This record gives sequence, structure tokens and C-alpha cells, in this order.
Amino acid sequence: MLDATGSLELLEKPAQAVETVIRILIDDEVLTTQALARGRRAAEQSLERLDLVLNKLGLVSDHALAAAWSAVTGLPIAEPTAYPPHVLLGETLEPGFLAHARALPLKVDGDRLELAVVDAVDHFTPAAIAAKTGLSVSCKLARPGEFSAAFERLYGAVGSADSDEISLGADAALTHDVERLRDLASDAPVVRMVNGLIDRAIEVGASDLHISAARAGLRVRYRIDGILRDVEPPPGQFHAAVISRLKIMAGLDIAERRLPQDGRIRIAWRGREIDLRIATMPHLNGEGAVLRVLDRSAVSLDFEALGFSASLIASFHRILSEPHGIFLVTGPTGSGKTTTLYAALQAIASPERNIVTVEDPTEYQLEGVNQIQVNRKIGLDFASALRAVLRQDPDVIMVGEIRDRETAIVANQAALTGHLVLATVHTNTAVAALPRLVDMGVEPYLLASTIKGSMAQRLVRRLCPHCRRSARPEPWHQGLWRGRSTSLQTCHYAVGCERCQGTGYIGRIAIAESMPMTDAIKGKLLEKADERELAATAQSAGMMSMVEDGLSKVAAGLTSVDELLRAVGAS
Repeated sequence: MLDATGSLELLEKPAQAVETVIRILIDDEVLTTQALARGRRAAEQSLERLDLVLNKLGLVSDHALAAAWSAVTGLPIAEPTAYPPHVLLGETLEPGFLAHARALPLKVDGDRLELAVVDAVDHFTPAAIAAKTGLSVSCKLARPGEFSAAFERLYGAVGSADSDEISLGADAALTHDVERLRDLASDAPVVRMVNGLIDRAIEVGASDLHISAARAGLRVRYRIDGILRDVEPPPGQFHAAVISRLKIMAGLDIAERRLPQDGRIRIAWRGREIDLRIATMPHLNGEGAVLRVLDRSAVSLDFEALGFSASLIASFHRILSEPHGIFLVTGPTGSGKTTTLYAALQAIASPERNIVTVEDPTEYQLEGVNQIQVNRKIGLDFASALRAVLRQDPDVIMVGEIRDRETAIVANQAALTGHLVLATVHTNTAVAALPRLVDMGVEPYLLASTIKGSMAQRLVRRLCPHCRRSARPEPWHQGLWRGRSTSLQTCHYAVGCERCQGTGYIGRIAIAESMPMTDAIKGKLLEKADERELAATAQSAGMMSMVEDGLSKVAAGLTSVDELLRAVGAS
């Protein structure tokens, strides 16, 4: 017996249903007319269904395609948590049949079977399974990548690949598209697993991909908007093979498993060039790897898009218009310091200026900027590279990080000799950057004459505009505004929907504090005042703290109080 929910009329007319899905994808602006034309040509050559071809070529994501089919058929989408921990009906349903049909039992409840299917218009498979098992079958739509990961975990590498292939070159030509469609099914299982992990990480906007061995098997996590999330891993027995495949892609030594290794992978993904930085590490249960995803097209190097307030942007431009001096950006690792400096370089880049950067590593390539990668193995550290840069007639110099006395002194000398220096320092506040440089060995009187300003920043998750909920603030929320110039009338909370993958947040924005170098602060610095005195002087001069900037974004409905407290601490 088959219990199908959805439009039976459309299911009986698959071509009409596919065209309806295509219209939804175009209306939602996830499919362009150029991509559609390219997909139609490939579908004509390969004789495959258009929506499947668009997905296999990476022109439409798994999430977008499943959402469109759900809208057409009324079938709910199977979330990753719905897949069972062990095989269901293993004695009745053959793995080969399920792999070919791309179907997977999710749950048996009495005489009802919940089935995940990739193909929404395949009414034969649910009917056949209902007849074979004698159960009433209800269907959920499965996203292809999540289905593949769950199937391989439960049954191993059976069947053909349905995750997106990641190529090492551009695939714009029709012949490449058709060859790619033909080669998908013949991919080695391990290659397919690794490509699927990387593909899904890029698709969901992960900044990092963590692969580690646990006692229970392989563990895979994506860092999305600063938060690590577990995802469906490949079977545990493939752990060594997955790590070895990543090493081969990065040109690392696959025989060396006792020492950490670093490498880089460059791939073409859906017409975009993606850089992956890989770092392997021997763990107690086996070798692990972390991949940093560097997608230049996903990063907006614009101050306003990054979330900075109008007053901070005006302060940036005043400092960047200076002919010489030092501007510092501070914060912990992962707080967006380098992205802010890239945005600054983008704002001032011009043919009239020679801009040079010294970085470790070089994260993104900037047009019109000479970028230098530090290489300590050959003696090219920050200080030696910076000294060499001074002989290249630069106008603006960006230093990826000031972390030692020598680099701090050379950067200060560069500012004294007429260069504008942009750099990062690891401190928690804007004011703390000054004592940190003094501790490194730079004389206070030199800092007083070179520092133009410093800024500290953090990244907070942006509330999903589609599902955020507004309500009256709780009493303890009101207490955060006590003594502020503005009051909190409405508070917004995270809810969670399909567009934000149930988290309640999409993307991140910066919260920051900026300390301009005033005469009062210079005086305190020359008196060798500590951080507390410098902070009091800066606040008396009107410096807005990072917490105040965050509270203004809470009041504007851009983020939540809970997220602000997570980023800056409860104190």
C-alpha cells in the first residue's frame, strides 16, 4: 500500500513537473538563464533529466533543488538527523536495489515505513517497496549529498555517485560537461567521498572542515558562522583512505603519519576558484586533518557589508588618508582582522600607490597589490620580509601580524620613514595594542608619534531575516542598557527555518571599537600608563566600546543578545 503526499497529477507528468521546478529555481534567483541554457545542452547530449544534470554539474545546489521539489510535490525534506544509525529492513531490501533507486528506509513505525527518496517523480520505487515489505510507505525528499553520505555509512560504497564532482580545471565547455556526467558513475569510492565532503562544506558556507578519528569511527564537522557542527561522516573504515586522498591532493607525504604537515589545494567549484589550506595532525585515535576554505567570491571586501557602523567607516577613511603612520587591528584568531585590512587595501588601491603585503599565509589574492608569503623554512620571516619591502619603494605596507620585537621595531621604523603601515596584533581590546607593543620593546615615545589609531573587533552571527522573532526584552536584557544613551524597545530572537538550516542565523557581521590616537592618550602613553588608565582616557574622549557597538546592532535587529554575549563574554 502506498501513502503518497504530493501532487499525483504532476508525478504522472514528470516533464511538466521538472519545468515547474525550473521556474521556481529561476524565480528564487538560484538558477541563471545562462546556467539553464548550459544545462539544457548537456542534458540533450547525455539524455538525462534536466534537473539532475543541473545538480550534477553544480549549477543548482542540493538544498535549492530539494526545496523546489518539496514546493512542487508537497513532500517534506529529510533532515540529516532523520537518517537511522543502523540498517533497517536489511533482510528484505537489497542494498543494490536501494542504491539504484536512490532510496533509504528512515523509520519503521508499526505498519508504516518512512522512506527517503532522491527522485521526487519516481513513484515506482515506493510502490515496489510497499509491495515487498507489506508496509504503508510515506516519502520524504533526500538531498543527494546527504543521501550519499548516509548510504555509504550504512551500506558502504555501493552504487553510483550522486554528489558533485570537483574538478581541477574550468568546466564551462559542453564537452567537459558531458564527459563529467559520464565519469561520475566510475569515480573511485574514496575520491567520491572526499569530493562530497568538500563540495558540501563549500555549499553550506563552511569556513573550515574538520576530519578526525574517534573511538566510535570517523568524525566530520563543518565550522559555519564560527560554530562547529557535526555532519554525516563516511564509514569509519575509510578514515586512513580519506586522509591519504587529501594528502595526495595537497602534494603531501602520505607515508608520514607521525608529524604534522601543511599544504594547499586549489580547485574549481561551480565556476569559482577555491583555495583549501590543509593541516594534518597525529591524534591519539589516528591522523586528523583540518581544511580552511578560502572562497574569495564569498567574501565582500566592503566596510558597510562587513557590518561596520557609519562612524567607524568615517574613522577608517580618515586614517587611510594619512600619508604615514601605523593603524592596528586587534582581536583573537578568527575575528576577521585580515578581512578588515583587505577591505582597507581595496578602498585605497590605485595605480598611483605601491601597496605591498607581508602575510602568513596569503589568504586572498588582491588585484593591484603585491603580496608576499612568509616562508620561515628559508629564513623569510615577517621582519626580514618587511626590511626587504622597504627597499621596494612602497607607499602602503600591510603586515599580517606583529608578533615579535623585531617585526614591531621594523614596522615602527617604516612608519617613521614615511610609509602607511596596516597591521594586526593579538589583543582583546583596541587600547591593549599599545601596551603590547611597548612590552615587545618599542619605545613609548616612538609609538606616540607613529600610531594613528587601533581597532578591536569580533564577529557575531547575523539573525536570519526570514524567521527572526521580535518580542519585548526580558528584564535582564534591559539591564544591559542601563546608563546607555539609547534604550531597548524591542529584542529579536533566533528561531530557525529551512533557509538558515534551523540555526536562526545567516552569515556574520563585525562589532568593533576604534581608538583614535588623541593628545590625551599620547600623554598617558609617554607617562607609561597601564591599560586601565589608557582605556579610561579613551572612553572620556568618547570612544564607543565594542559592547556598545554590539548593543546598537541588537537594537537594530541584526543580532541577538545571546550571540553578543557569546562573542564578548558575559562580563
